[in-house]
Amino acid sequence: MSGFVFSEKPIQIEEGDGVYVYGDDGTEYLDMGASYACVPLGHGHEAVHDAVTEQFGKLTYVQASYPNATRTALYELLAETAPGDIDYTWLCNSGTEANEAALKFARAATGESTVVATMQGFHGRTMGSLATTWKSKYKKPYEPLMGDVEFVPYDDPAAMTGAVDGETAAVIVEPVQGEGGINPATTEFLAATREATADAGAALIFDEVQTGMGRTGSLWAADASGVVPDMITTAKGLGNGFPVGATLCREWIAEDYGSHASTFSGGPVISAAAGATVETILAEDLPTHAADVGGYLRERLREELGESVREVRGEGLMVGIEVGRGANRALKELALNHGILALPAGRTVVRLLPPLTVTEAHADAVVEAMAEVVG
Repeated sequence: MSGFVFSEKPIQIEEGDGVYVYGDDGTEYLDMGASYACVPLGHGHEAVHDAVTEQFGKLTYVQASYPNATRTALYELLAETAPGDIDYTWLCNSGTEANEAALKFARAATGESTVVATMQGFHGRTMGSLATTWKSKYKKPYEPLMGDVEFVPYDDPAAMTGAVDGETAAVIVEPVQGEGGINPATTEFLAATREATADAGAALIFDEVQTGMGRTGSLWAADASGVVPDMITTAKGLGNGFPVGATLCREWIAEDYGSHASTFSGGPVISAAAGATVETILAEDLPTHAADVGGYLRERLREELGESVREVRGEGLMVGIEVGRGANRALKELALNHGILALPAGRTVVRLLPPLTVTEAHADAVVEAMAEVVG
C-alpha cells in the first residue's frame, strides 16, 4: 500500500504548453495560477529547456564551494538586476529556505534577536519562517516555534515605527501580501519601515518570493517603491518551474552572515534554468507586459463584476478578487465549468498569478467566466 502526505485536487495534470495545461483526459485549462506564480514564462519555454539541456550534458551537479561558470553567471545577473547596492547572493531550493537564511543572516549580522513581521503575512512553512507567518492554522500544530517575533498591522507606518528599536534584528515584509489576500503596501509604509530599521541598525527584508521576477510590473516590487531593503528573498518564479530560491543581500549582511549552507545550493542545472528565466523576462520586457495586461484585467473585472464582489486589487499580474466566503466555490466552478485554474488567498479571495505571457484575450476570458461565477 502506498500513500502521500498532501492534499490533492480532483484534476490530474499531465501536460503544459505556454499558458495552458492539459488534464489526463485531454481537457485544456487556462493556467491563471501558474502553480503559485512558479512559471512566469509559461510551460515548456524554449529558452529554459535549451539552457537546462545544455547544462545537463556538461555537468549535473557540483557543490557550491566549487566555482562553476553557470552558477557564477547567475550570481552576477542577480546582483546586476537587484536594486541599490544589493550585490551578494545565497542560493537555495525554495522560498521558505530563502527566508530562513535571511532571518539567520539578520541575527548574525546585528547581534540582536527580535524579528518584526506583519499581520496576515506569510513567509513559509519551515520552523523559522513559520514563526513570522501570521495565521495560527499554519503554526499551531508545530508550536513552540522560534521566539522573539512581534506582529504589527500591515501597511501601518506608525505601528511599524513604534515596534522597531535597538533590539530588533530584522523586519520581514511582503511588498504585496500574497496568501494574506493580495494586499499592496503603500510606498509610505515601506519608506517608514526603511527609515525605522536604518535608525535602529536592523535589517529590512523584502519577501519577494511571490512578487519578484516581474510579477507586479517591475522586476522587483522594490523597484516601484524606490525603497531599497537590506535583503530580498525570491523563489517561485526564479526557475520557471525548477526548485530554486535566493537570498540577496547587502555587503554588511554578507560580511557577518554566520555559518549557513545547503547541499543543493545553486546546482549548475538549476542555475541554468534560473539564469535563462531572468534573462528572458528582461529580454522580452515581461514586467511591462505584466503591468499593462494586469491593469487591463483589473479594470475589466471592476467594470463587469461591479458590486457582485467586494473589491478587485493588486499590482501587475498579481490580482485578488475578494468574493467573500465563496472563494473555494468560485475556484471549483472556474475549473470545472470554464476550464480556468486559479488560486485561493485565504477563504475570501480568488487569486490570479498567471504566466506573464498572458494576453488581453486571456484576460477577457477570465472576466467573462468570473461574471458568470459570481453573477
